[in-house]
Amino acid sequence: MSAIAVSNLQFTSPSDDIVAAARGLAPTLRSRWADAEQLRRLPDANVAEMNGAGLYKILQPARSGGRQDNLHVFIDALAEIARGCGSSAWCLGVVNAHHWLAGLFPLQAQDDIFAENPDALVSAVIGPRGRAVKVDGGYRLTGFWPFCSGSPHADWFMLGGRLTAEDGAVIDEGDFLLPRADVVVKDDWDVGGLRASGSNSVVVNDIFVPTHRFLSIPTAIAGENPGAAAHEGWLYQSEVMPVLALGVAPAVLGLAEGAIVDFKARLPGKTVTYTFDEIQIDMPTTHMQVATAEMKARCARLLLHDLADQIQSAAANGRRMTLEARARARMDVAFAGRLCLEAIEVLFLAAGGSALASGNPIQRAHRDAHAINMHGLMNLETNLEMYGRVSLGLPQNSPLI
Repeated sequence: MSAIAVSNLQFTSPSDDIVAAARGLAPTLRSRWADAEQLRRLPDANVAEMNGAGLYKILQPARSGGRQDNLHVFIDALAEIARGCGSSAWCLGVVNAHHWLAGLFPLQAQDDIFAENPDALVSAVIGPRGRAVKVDGGYRLTGFWPFCSGSPHADWFMLGGRLTAEDGAVIDEGDFLLPRADVVVKDDWDVGGLRASGSNSVVVNDIFVPTHRFLSIPTAIAGENPGAAAHEGWLYQSEVMPVLALGVAPAVLGLAEGAIVDFKARLPGKTVTYTFDEIQIDMPTTHMQVATAEMKARCARLLLHDLADQIQSAAANGRRMTLEARARARMDVAFAGRLCLEAIEVLFLAAGGSALASGNPIQRAHRDAHAINMHGLMNLETNLEMYGRVSLGLPQNSPLI
């Protein structure tokens, strides 16, 4: 794979086939975004075309029919898709992260998902919102999980839960893998941002889950993953939380970069109201606004690619990332997301009242970027506090580092 070296960072070349495929598909996705928002889920054609192009397979294990590609390709491909449809890029990012996490489950679980259908899609809510008890041969799981992105098109679900003893004491926390038939998907996603992501709530009521379809998250974070050794290369030796955090970030990068292109496209000949018909593109204020937005988006891209290098370097060299490095990974992802939101905000305000039109792509990027920044892994203030505590030698305030 060709690459362009900038300092210590490795960026994928635009000639990489999967990035080119994403770039080629983006305009088609963009043409459907109004219908997608009305549906409140991705159009079937979006899912089929992204799947046909191999985009859901970027982080899927090669032994399961995936590309098992690298994190730089993942960032670049998702950013391209986001220029066309933020909800499509968001779902694509999280499903890829789930396919990567599936590669850490026992081999039998991986085969349950992909052996008969390498194109299977996995939606998830990683947080331990459910409750499970151990029974012969497995567990019985019950729970309610909101915000399950891509749920209308999922073949399998990965749902977080607490494993409890008979007295209610928590024994472990982890993710349970269930086929679609065992999960009820509620049609309750009706929101302002990422409106087409189909992030419905899902429900499971006392369903049996065999032992091999459970992955302990504390054990996974500690680097003890039953399925990882089956895969060649470094990808499945990577740290769990940095990879999962990186999975939710590239969509907002693409939204910011796309908003810059859209803002520039509307400038020629545009005058500014309540002035002597000043031409917006000639105004110094406009020059500073565009430069500010571009710098924020560029810094976000550098942060994400730098994190990809850190994850890859540690895994490829057989070493663990330190607690501080893992905490910084979460902070960097959240900071990159905030930079992208700020870039879009500059352009949204500069665009004037016309940006409020429902068909204006800048307002859609504005809404979607706010929604992404509200995700738990993207909340900047939470991640700043978390990293600051670790940096100062205080006890960590989250198990998910």
